[in-house]
Amino acid sequence: MTPPVIVIVMGVSGSGKSTVAALLAGALGCQFQEGDDLHPPENVAKMHAGEPLTDADRAPWLRKIAEEIEGWRARGQSGVLTCSALKRAYRDIIIADRPGVALVYLEGSRELIGRRMAARHEHFMPLALLDSQFATLEAPTPDEHPITVEVGAKPADIVAEIVRRLEARRDGHRREAAQSPSAAKGE
Repeated sequence: MTPPVIVIVMGVSGSGKSTVAALLAGALGCQFQEGDDLHPPENVAKMHAGEPLTDADRAPWLRKIAEEIEGWRARGQSGVLTCSALKRAYRDIIIADRPGVALVYLEGSRELIGRRMAARHEHFMPLALLDSQFATLEAPTPDEHPITVEVGAKPADIVAEIVRRLEARRDGHRREAAQSPSAAKGE
């Protein structure tokens, strides 16, 4: 991939965001940021207690994620960041009109993700909150240009598919730029 590339890996808890994003960062040779690590301590405590976060709770966290992305962009760095980004309004904050930020949506059924979460240990998001996550989820729409990948495959296969689609997107942008009237004039 031609740097910089910034990828937000989104989905409900248990969809494999952390695993896929870490592998993706390795495949792209860039930094990885676990979005959950940017939560204020109060949010983590609420989730540990099984309390869903409100939009007001999420606001400082989403701003922190947007700041992280903006910092990478300002420094010309590539990175992969996880964020549940369940609502369009949340994605509008973290991605906004930032060119070069790709959204990857890890999509899976409630049953599959529930089984995965039940098998996890030492994670602050209890299985009881999964239903609230699915109730809150607003899947990305075509105008957000998401790369949507089913989570049923092995993480390495999911990452290979994401890389393939990121490269196809990059190649498509290059062809568009080469065919634009300003490119033909040498501008």
